[in-house]
Amino acid sequence: MPRLFGTDGVRGLANRELTADLALGLSQAAAAVLTQGRHADELRAAGRRPVAVVARDPRVSGEFLTAAVSAGLASSGVDVLDAGVIPTPATAYLIDSIKADFGVMISASHNPAPDNGIKFFSFGGTKLPDVVEDRIESYLGKQKLAPIGDGVGRIQRFADAEDRYVVHLLGTLPHRLDGIKVVLDCAHGAAAGVSPETFRDAGAEVVVIGADPDGININDGVGSTHLDKLQAAVLEHGADVGIAHDGDADRCLAVDAAGDIVDGDRIMAILALSMKERGKLTDDTLVVTVMSNLGLKRAMAEHGIRVVETKVGDRYVLEALSAEKLALGGEQSGHVIMSEYATTGDGVLTGLHLVAEMARTGRTLADLASVMTVYPQVLVNVRGVDHHSLHDDAGIAAAVAAAETELGDSGRVLLRPSGTEPMVRVMVEASDQQTAERHAATLADVVRERLAV
Repeated sequence: MPRLFGTDGVRGLANRELTADLALGLSQAAAAVLTQGRHADELRAAGRRPVAVVARDPRVSGEFLTAAVSAGLASSGVDVLDAGVIPTPATAYLIDSIKADFGVMISASHNPAPDNGIKFFSFGGTKLPDVVEDRIESYLGKQKLAPIGDGVGRIQRFADAEDRYVVHLLGTLPHRLDGIKVVLDCAHGAAAGVSPETFRDAGAEVVVIGADPDGININDGVGSTHLDKLQAAVLEHGADVGIAHDGDADRCLAVDAAGDIVDGDRIMAILALSMKERGKLTDDTLVVTVMSNLGLKRAMAEHGIRVVETKVGDRYVLEALSAEKLALGGEQSGHVIMSEYATTGDGVLTGLHLVAEMARTGRTLADLASVMTVYPQVLVNVRGVDHHSLHDDAGIAAAVAAAETELGDSGRVLLRPSGTEPMVRVMVEASDQQTAERHAATLADVVRERLAV
């Protein structure tokens, strides 16, 4: 039986795979697991019930899933603070800020509206490790907590949740944004209210697109996975910069004044150099995943910044940041984690600090982003193969070695199995597009031949 939890909570087609019954059961199981141990003993000694923050993005299925999650928690003796529609990083911040015992975010991030997801945060607003998610999954179908009388949890509106988050974001800024014209694409998602308000309060002139959520238009042709509308709006309005969020606002991608895309790697390069200059980059170290562009690593080396690599997934970036108490990390996709201010990727925070660096230095985004040269990167997904045998095949290893020898220091090869389906991802970087495409195609053919099922 496949694992219920994926790389970022439990996701599926709402009302088919992710049902109200499953949401109820998951929240009851989570209450049982997350209210155990020493912390639970302290709660009982203090005579109070556990408290959980529950929030969602604006997709329509979030309404019934929130009701089911809240019912499961309250019936398990957990007091629920319903924060309504707010970004995922706002939920994480609020859990930590008010010292809630845990929290739940209902969102499928950049996925289309029919999908949804449930992700849990522990005390402190951090994501759960795999072992805790597995314990929650193991509790499904078992005896639930079922207090009676005054042991039953209460459900209340978290009335000032968004205001608290905005105040927090503004308090992180090293420089106001006065004089900068920004186009914000809120993906018809959770950032639609908070992001424009915060950028305006910080002094920017703001043009907004993708900020009319109706429950079914989230991520529909807008946001960080569809940048064409943002590029057009930046040019139309003569803006200095465009910022794109995804549905739950834990990502940030940017567009410069010429309409050119600035991805997560270049955003991290800009922030890393700024933080190093200001003495904010702990141990002069940046954490990235293996998918980050070779150009980022070379640029950081040229500026005396150490790069730590992790597996793909922001949870692994978070683990590395936590292990060494580092300040900055992220992914090419725009999940950027500034650990001094956030326990997870925060697209609004990232966008604010990126624009603040433009204001602080007086430089354009294109000029700031020129610190790194982006190497052509080709990704080929080889489907329908025995991906579990990838690292055991001598023929594939020999083909990779041959490609690496030819590329030398001017490129790299990465083959990795998918964690969710029978597929191998073949990624090649090289100094020119043609060379990258040639090696990627050759290696993909070898994988198909060697791992055919």
